[in-house]
Amino acid sequence: MARAVTVETFWREFCRRHGVPPDQRYDAYRFGDSIEMADELAALVMHGPKRATAGLLDDFGPGKDPLPEVGVHSVILNGRDEPVCVVRTTGVEVKRLGQVDESFAWDEGEGDRTVEWWVAAHRRYFTRDLARRGRSFSEDMPVVFERFDLIWPVSA
Repeated sequence: MARAVTVETFWREFCRRHGVPPDQRYDAYRFGDSIEMADELAALVMHGPKRATAGLLDDFGPGKDPLPEVGVHSVILNGRDEPVCVVRTTGVEVKRLGQVDESFAWDEGEGDRTVEWWVAAHRRYFTRDLARRGRSFSEDMPVVFERFDLIWPVSA
């Protein structure tokens, strides 16, 4: 899939400044399912506590987004698909929604950062997202838990 010129330009500038080979694999994505949510979550990465994200395992694989890998960089996009920062994956686990721990809920940096808030919010999000695709959410669906570090630009 071809990437937008703005994303490629942003990636190449990051590579130039950090000595990363520009042909190295990188992912580019936005969070959430609306412009507003993507903007809010990108801001939490840039200026706040967001250092983790979660997605259904079924959304990754051939013909879909690549499964996150430790060490791979990602360009985070805002709600208008404009690049805002680069993160590097530091951890990936696959488990059920209810297996989230306090540390991960805290690192995701959303809401009140508790497990209870996290599970309820992600249950709503996954249910809504799957319903748009004519599917149903199940508590047993495997979830990809990804941790990352903000690499560039680093917020002040």
